Amino acid sequence: MSADLEARLESIVRRSASLMRVITALRVLDPPDWMIFSGAVYQRVFNELTGRPLDYGIKDYDVAYFDASDLSYEAEDAVIRRVAAAFEPPLREMVEVRNQARVHLWFESRFGEPYTPLASSAEALGRFVSPVFAVAVRLEADDRLTFHAPFGLEDLFALRLRPNPNRASPNFAKVAASAKARWPEIEVIDQRR
Repeated sequence: MSADLEARLESIVRRSASLMRVITALRVLDPPDWMIFSGAVYQRVFNELTGRPLDYGIKDYDVAYFDASDLSYEAEDAVIRRVAAAFEPPLREMVEVRNQARVHLWFESRFGEPYTPLASSAEALGRFVSPVFAVAVRLEADDRLTFHAPFGLEDLFALRLRPNPNRASPNFAKVAASAKARWPEIEVIDQRR
């Protein structure tokens, strides 16, 4: 990951007051192997690069954690409730917590694609529909931000949306159209056609 792009991402995250509130609260709650990923991170970069307010288009905060010790929905729901209790509205309704150890149990019925079990929260990033979405952040005890971006940050800062080279998702066109409608400046590259 480019140090320059990581520094730019850190600046954007630190200036995002609501995102910093969420990751600061999560640092205290400390679910196992937690991180915030997807739109809560990449959309803020899109917004910064296109001159929009940092919170434009932010619908939720996807909180991933990984706990394979109990794959029941009840165990996940206990974490969901514990995290929700840490926030006041509207953040309470916007924070969406998912145990990445359970995703393979429901993904195919919801999205129509098979999904093998994961070994960590970070591993989920490699399966996102596009590299541009595959970015996560975590606030460490020493106030350092740790980023995970298995495809790097180049596509993100180039406003380039392309399919995941390791996953041929049938949902790419729909997802790309939705992003393009909100950020017309992005370039969609789909060479699979």
